[in-house]
Amino acid sequence: DLELPLQRCQQLSVTVLTDHQDLSNTELKTIINSPAPQQHRIRAKLRTYKPQKLHQSVKLHCSKCNSLQEVPDGDDFDLILHDSAGTAPNPELHNTAWYESVTWTTQDQRKREIAIHFVKRDEMLQHPEDTLLMIEGGTLKEIWKLAKRFKCVIPVRSTEDDLELLDLSAPFLLQGNVKYYGCKQCSAPKPMKNLSSIAAEQQPSWEPTEIAQVLGIELLQYVFIMKFTLVDETGALNAYLFDY
Repeated sequence: DLELPLQRCQQLSVTVLTDHQDLSNTELKTIINSPAPQQHRIRAKLRTYKPQKLHQSVKLHCSKCNSLQEVPDGDDFDLILHDSAGTAPNPELHNTAWYESVTWTTQDQRKREIAIHFVKRDEMLQHPEDTLLMIEGGTLKEIWKLAKRFKCVIPVRSTEDDLELLDLSAPFLLQGNVKYYGCKQCSAPKPMKNLSSIAAEQQPSWEPTEIAQVLGIELLQYVFIMKFTLVDETGALNAYLFDY
């Protein structure tokens, strides 16, 4: 818990956190030389903080290998989708027992072939808000439109035997305006037919954690990270904030 005088608008203001009022203030030099873990209460100045822009504080964390990575931007996703569109949908994989397929060819210069596979329950299509769909050949704009209407969207491509996920640099699942990513190091992606086990449930919830598990994906979690450098007359101390 910190009690930090902050310089704002050329005036000195003070932020006070009231936890541990029973503890007396400890100099930073003493804290630095003390074995961890310990509980201290300090009074210090905030010298620097990183990152400077708030959105840069959001990272992706793997709880299994404890790795951190940057959140990919839309351009990366768009490029992966563009590359995957070069693989035409395999008609032999359409209209299975657990999903219904719709295909068409775009009228633009690229003549993209698009396939959307709507997962069924009890051989029936569900309401859009309850439906998971898989899409081949879609653009980023088209996928976002679908994500606004349907519960879950998974970008896929065809192989000879099954549908599969794209490169894990791309989100493996979109739900509303949230993109879910998998750890490249810890994941062992499985074919999309593994989703049929969830589709067979009485009321599939399509929770991201359950989808990730059946597809062999180690789900990355969004975390908020910041670094503060605190100083007093005895020394400087780096403090890290890490939270889900």
